[in-house]
This record gives sequence, C-alpha cells and structure tokens, in this order.
Amino acid sequence: MSTATIRLLPRALRFLRSRTRVLLLMGGWSLLESGHTFVSGYGVAKALDDGFLVGRTGTAMAWLAVAAVAVVLGGAAGRGVFRGLADLVEPLRDALVRTVVARALAEAVADPARAADTAVVSRLTNQTELARDSFAGLVLVARSFVFTSAGALLGLFSLAPQLLLIVLPPLVAGLLLFLATLRPMARQQRAFLQADETLSAHFGAVAAGLRDVAACGARAIVMGRANGLIDAEARAARRLAGWAAVRCLALGVAGQLPVLLLLLSTPWLLRQHLTAGTVLGALTYLTQALLPALHTLMNALGSAGTRLLVVLDRLTGPPGRAPRGGPAAADHADSGREPPGSGDGNPAAEPTNAAPRSRHRTDPTAPRVELRSVTFAYGPGAQPVLHDLDLVVEPGEHLAVVGPSGIGKSTLAGLITGLLPPAEGTVRVDGHPPNAPGPVPPPLPGPGPSHRRVLIPQQAYVFSGSVRDNLRYLCPDGASDGAVAAAAEAVGLGPLVSRLGGLDARIDPTALSQGERQLIALGRAHLAPAPLVLLDEATCHLDPLAEQRAEQAFADRPGTLIVIAHRITSAQRADRVLVLDGTRATIGSHAELLDRSPLYRELAGNWQPESVERSR
Repeated sequence: MSTATIRLLPRALRFLRSRTRVLLLMGGWSLLESGHTFVSGYGVAKALDDGFLVGRTGTAMAWLAVAAVAVVLGGAAGRGVFRGLADLVEPLRDALVRTVVARALAEAVADPARAADTAVVSRLTNQTELARDSFAGLVLVARSFVFTSAGALLGLFSLAPQLLLIVLPPLVAGLLLFLATLRPMARQQRAFLQADETLSAHFGAVAAGLRDVAACGARAIVMGRANGLIDAEARAARRLAGWAAVRCLALGVAGQLPVLLLLLSTPWLLRQHLTAGTVLGALTYLTQALLPALHTLMNALGSAGTRLLVVLDRLTGPPGRAPRGGPAAADHADSGREPPGSGDGNPAAEPTNAAPRSRHRTDPTAPRVELRSVTFAYGPGAQPVLHDLDLVVEPGEHLAVVGPSGIGKSTLAGLITGLLPPAEGTVRVDGHPPNAPGPVPPPLPGPGPSHRRVLIPQQAYVFSGSVRDNLRYLCPDGASDGAVAAAAEAVGLGPLVSRLGGLDARIDPTALSQGERQLIALGRAHLAPAPLVLLDEATCHLDPLAEQRAEQAFADRPGTLIVIAHRITSAQRADRVLVLDGTRATIGSHAELLDRSPLYRELAGNWQPESVERSR
C-alpha cells in the first residue's frame, strides 16, 4: 500500500461513513439489479432444458418472459442507483474545490511577495473534475461488479457446482495480475500529472515574461524548453499506456479464458450428466454478466482508480511549494527584497551619498541609438503617447528616462527594442532597425537581435532550471563559470546564489520574491553579449542600495545603457536625463534640468531626501 493510500484512507472512510444512508440506498437498488443477473442465465437454462428440448414451448416462453421482466426491473434499479450517485459525488467535488481555494488563499496571505501559483488553475478546473468523474465511475463499476459477480456465481452454483471449478481459477488469476499493475500505474499517473503541472507552470511563467523574451530575441530558447516539457509529458503518457496494455492482458486472462475453458470442457461436462441448457446458461453468465462487469471494473480501476488516487493526493496533500530561504535571507540589503518604506513614497530611504557621475566616453563597440520624428499612439483614434520625438543616444552613453507614470517611458523602451513599431518616423540602432538580424543583411547569417540589445522589464522572466542556465540564457555561445560568477557578483547576486546552493542549484521561480527574480534577470543581462542594455524599472523591487550597486555595474560595463528611472538617484548617476512630459521631451544633465525643466524640478523635489527637511 502506497504512502498516499495510507494517508487518504482515513479521510475516505470518514467521507463514506458520513453518507451511510446514501450507500445503503444504492446497495438496495444494486441488490435488486443483481436479481436480473441471476435470472438471466438460470432462465435461459430452464427454457432450454424444461421447454424447447422437451417440446414444451409454453414453459420455455414463460421462463424467457421471467428473464425479460428481470431486465425491466434491473433498468428501474439502475435509475435508483444513479440518483444516489449524485448525492455521493457532488459533495466530493465541492469539498475539493473548497480545499484548493482555501490553500491558495492561505499561501497568498502568508507570503504576498510570492508569485501566483499558476498550477492552481489546473487544480480547480481540470483536476477537480477528474476526481469527480473518476470517483463516480469507480463507484458505479465497483458496485456493478460486486453485485453482478455475486448473482452470476450464485447462478453457476445453482446450475452445477462443477462449473465453478472451470470459471474461478482463471478469474482469480486475472484479477491478481490486474491488481499487481495498480501500483505502477498509479506511479505513472502521478508522473503524468506532474509533467502536466510543470508544463502549465512553465507556460504561466513564460506568459509573465513575454515582453522580456521577445525583446531579447529568445524565442528559440523558450520554444526549445517548452518542447522539452511537452516531450516529457508525452513520454509519461506512453509509459502509462504501456501499463494499460498489461491491464488488457489481465482482462483476457480473467474474462476470455473462462469462456474458452468452458467450451473446451463441454464434452466432459456432458459426460458428467450436465445438460445442454446448463452449459448454455453458464455461457450466458460468462458472456452477458461476468465478462462485461470485469471489463468495466478493470478499465475503471486501471484508469479512473489510479487517477483518482493521484489527483486526491495532489489536491489534499501537503503543499509542494518550497519556502524561500531562512530568516537570514531578509538581512541582506541586496537580497532583492525591498524593505518597508524603501519605495518612491519614502524619500528618506534614498542613499544620500549618490553623487552625479559622468562616464560618457567613446566606445567603438557600443551602438548609437537614433529616433527621428517618432510618433506613436495605441490605436488609430488614440492620442499619441510620443509625438515627433527626436533623440540620439551616443555610443557608450548612460541615459536615464524620467516622467510621470503612464507618460510613455516603457513605450519608448518598446520602440527602441523593436517591440513596438512607430506610427511615424524611424528608429535605428547602429544604423539598422531594432529587429534587424545584424549588420549582415538577410539571407546571409548574422547575429540575431539578442546579440545587440537586451531589455529587462519590471516583471523579470525566470524559468525552472539551474542558476547557471538562467544566467547564460542570453549567451548563445555560452559563458565560462568565471564570467558567470563575475556577472553575478557585479550586480549583487552573490548572496542569493550562495543561499540557493551555488550555480548548479535548481531554481523554483514560484519560491523567489520579485526582487530576487529581478536580480537574476539583471545578472543575465550583465553577462549577455549585447552592447545595448535597457532597464525598464528593472530595479523597482530592490532596495536603494541594491539598486545603486546594480546600476553601477551596468554603468561600468562596456556598451550603451538606457535606464527607465525608478528613483531620482538613477537620474543623478546618468550622463544625461530625458524628461517626458506629455508629447514634449527635454534632455540634459541633472543640473541643467533642475534649471530648465519645471517638471523635473517637481519630480526631483518629490524624490530627493532634502525635500522632506524643506517641507518640515
């Protein structure tokens, strides 16, 4: 008996005991139905021996009429069984739905920073319905087999006890073979459901990071991983089908072999003074009652039974989502968790030692970004988000983009990466459209867009795999362990990597905070070969010191850097700052914009720590 069976058995017994009346009612109707099974074979035997074979047609017809009446009564009994079945299976489905919802809400309340459990959708829709249907089918066929077998075996014994010597051995052997397949089938069913949930969770994670995937040109990588998960689910389904074939063999031994032995033993039975009617009645029991009931039982237990056990174990068992680290994880300022009061609403949390820094230099490997007369609107009749924008970001420059929420900062990042096409104007990265494959025109081979630019959005994409695989995600040619470790250390990812267990540790995305996922994505972008990096509020879930360290790492990295600023310190660290104000735009250094731009003065005053002292 498996661990899941031992754990679920007490619950199942409590559930059934609370519905004793329903079970007794179904048993009564089933007993009436088994009368039809008994009369079917016995009536055929009597109609032949006492009727047709001795010339008494009326007697034969009377026995057949009795059998026909038993069929009608059996149908009425089946109607009563189905009425009781609804009172048994619907409460089970309702209880499972309540359990799934309660667990999901409890996990969300206990840890609000944790990502949503996308597998809960599969549990609420697919798996609860699987449990309901499987339980209903299992109850029906188990009841039918018990009462049908009782009626058939009693009928065989009434006709001639010798018949049991022929029927029982293969019947028992087939049932034992079938029971031996239940445990491995349950194991394969569990593996199949696990593969299904893993695939569902992967697609949920990909859906949350589609912007990241598209901007980085990583479609092939994501598709390859998804195809691998699909293949794994297909392999699990094939292994499950293999055990289903063994179940068919057990069915042949238990169901077909008794019929064959009965036909081969007919001469011996006739020498034992059994009549032709008795043999025909026994054949009727086997083919019309026992074989169909056995076939249905094996199919139900082999599929619905194991599926029910696995689904109930997953729906009612202990949560499988691993907790995030120990209490010490929250002590690291750069762990990716934002402490209370460290966001925009608390200027005092900003580091006061962040001074403006100029790092602009000529970098022949860095790309030049140009926007000429660019206009963009979300829809033909919508107001333009950006209107007639001209912008040049020189090679190697560090540009910060600021402005009120919804003003078009992320839209600008989408235009530069090629995620959004401009309605008017042109966008060029090193003289080419953002989505161009590289300096070598098609169809000649050349580096893809991910070789030239990388975008890290606010909601970063992290997949299930090792830390190393996540960091090398945008390195088509791979990267050495030294380079991976250096990139992780540069953005402040080192403590998290150590806590997870090193570069080879497996990552569960649902067990990471949003800040931790952003740190991994930042390490990935830092390691990438792309000379143009766009950070679209990619540090918004980090505390100010962790944000400063990450942005400093990208400022020291060769290439062009564009930062959608989350705090004023991001603008102070940049060479120039672009202020978006409706359809207008102003660009300059931090000091210049404090004199020239009223909006920038207002934003800086709301952000800067000294504004708190002035307001006091």
